[in-house]
Amino acid sequence: MKCIAVYTNNFEVFSDIYEQIINTPFKDNEEREIEGVTVSEAGEVPQNYIDRMKIKPEVVVMKVKEKDITILQHKHIFEIFLPEKEKALQS
Repeated sequence: MKCIAVYTNNFEVFSDIYEQIINTPFKDNEEREIEGVTVSEAGEVPQNYIDRMKIKPEVVVMKVKEKDITILQHKHIFEIFLPEKEKALQS
């Protein structure tokens, strides 16, 4: 899954810019500032990282079911995990 890191611990600020973040195309390892918050494309993350983080008591887990997006919040960071886009079938 593709990971986008959002460097804030303020849920209200994160919530205000969430839609803008997921609708912004990021290049590999690109870092930008959105409304004063640093946002970084953190690359591909294996599912076992997400599974390990979900069981930690200090991690808040949120799920956007209709888009298959997982959001983890811990310390001063939100991590948005976006599913990989399906690759076109080649004949």
